[in-house]
Amino acid sequence: MRAHIIAIGDEILIGQIIDTNSSFIASALDKIGIGVTQITSISDTQEQIVNALAFAKEHAEVVLITGGLGPTKDDVTKQTFCTFFDDHLVENAAVLKHVENLFKNHVKRPMLPSNKTQALVPSKATVLNNAYGTAPGMWMEQDGTVFIAMPGVPYEMKALITDEVLPRLQKRFKRPFILHKTLQTYGMGESEIAATIEEWENQLPVTIKLAYLPSLGKVRLRLSTKGNDLEILERALETQIEQLKDLIGDIIVGYEDGQSLEFVVGTMLKNEKSTLSLAESCTGGQIASTLTAIPGSSAFFKGGMVTYATQSKIEVLGLDPALINKHSVVSAEVAEAMARQAKAIYKTDYALSTTGNAGPTKGDADVEVGTVFIGFATPDGVFSQKFMMGNHRERVITKTVNKAMELLQKELLKK
Repeated sequence: MRAHIIAIGDEILIGQIIDTNSSFIASALDKIGIGVTQITSISDTQEQIVNALAFAKEHAEVVLITGGLGPTKDDVTKQTFCTFFDDHLVENAAVLKHVENLFKNHVKRPMLPSNKTQALVPSKATVLNNAYGTAPGMWMEQDGTVFIAMPGVPYEMKALITDEVLPRLQKRFKRPFILHKTLQTYGMGESEIAATIEEWENQLPVTIKLAYLPSLGKVRLRLSTKGNDLEILERALETQIEQLKDLIGDIIVGYEDGQSLEFVVGTMLKNEKSTLSLAESCTGGQIASTLTAIPGSSAFFKGGMVTYATQSKIEVLGLDPALINKHSVVSAEVAEAMARQAKAIYKTDYALSTTGNAGPTKGDADVEVGTVFIGFATPDGVFSQKFMMGNHRERVITKTVNKAMELLQKELLKK
C-alpha cells in the first residue's frame, strides 16, 4: 500500500524551516503498514497543489498534505481542494464553535473576520477535529484514493495524525505488517562492519532487507520485512538478529525506538541508582542537552558546567592555573581535573568532561584541530582518553558527544 506526503509552503523551499512534519507522518504510517513512496515539497500556489494532487492520485492510495490552511490570503489549500474536487466551501458550525471557544478561553482577544473563515471547509469533506488550533483537518476521497489535509503547525499536525488520521486509516484499509528492527552500534565503521558480516548478509532471506545508517561515531543496522503474518515476521527477524549478535555483539549497544545510547546509559544509571555530572568545554553543553532530552533524566543527571574559555575553567571550575600552563588547556591532565572537579562540586558518582579544539582555529590551545580529550571520574578513580575527531567543527563536536556516551556505557558495563 502506497502513500504520498505533500508539504506545502515557500518557507520550506527557501530553507527557512526544516520539514519535520513529513518525517513524523512517514514514521507513523510505517507503524501501521502503510509505506511512503514519495515526499514532495511545493509552493503555496493553486497550480502547484493541483499538479501534486493529480500526480499523487495516480500513484498512491493515501495522500497526506500539510500546510496552507491558515486564515491569510497566502493559504490556498482549501480553495484548491474545491477546484480539484469540483466542490465549494461551506461554514461548518462545529468548527466555528471550536474556533470561538479557542479565542474565548485561550487567545483572550476578539476574533477577526479572517479567523472566522477557518470554519469554511469543502462541502464534501469529513472534518477532522484539530483540538489545538483553528484550522480543521479534512478527509476527502476520489476514485479510491484518500486525501487528508492538515495544518502545518507541528504539534497540531501530530495530534491530528495520532487522534484522527491513523484510527481512520486503520479502519478504512486492510494493510500488511511492516516490521523494522534497528540495532545501534558504536566503535566500528560502516565498511568494517560490512566486511565482518558479509557472509551473513549474503545469506539473508529475500524477504528481509538490511540497511546501513552511518552517522558520526556510530552505525545503525536496520532489518526490514513485510508480510501478512506478524508472528512469522517477528520470528524471522529475531533469528537474524541472534546471528548478528554472534558476529558483532561486542559493538551492539542497543536498539532504536526509544533506546538511543543516551537512553540506555540513563536507564543503567537509574537502575544502579548512580548519578552523573558534566564539565564541558569543546562540546558547549551538547552532552547536557542530549541527556536532558530524556524524560526522567533528573533521576541521574545532577548538572553540568560549560567552562568554554580557559579563564572560566580556573574561576568557575576551580582548576589550578599552573596545571593548565604546564600541560595546555587541551590535555589529559586538564580533562581529568575537570571531571574530578565536576564530581566533587555536584557530589555525583560519575562525571564526564570534554576539552578539545573543534576548530576552525586553534583557540586557547596550540594543538591540532580535532584534538579532543574526554575525562571520566568514577567511584574508583579518574582517567582520560585522547581522540582525533577530524577537521570539521560540527563533526568534532558530534563525535565527541557520541564517544562520551560510548565511554560511559562501557564503564557502567564493568559493574
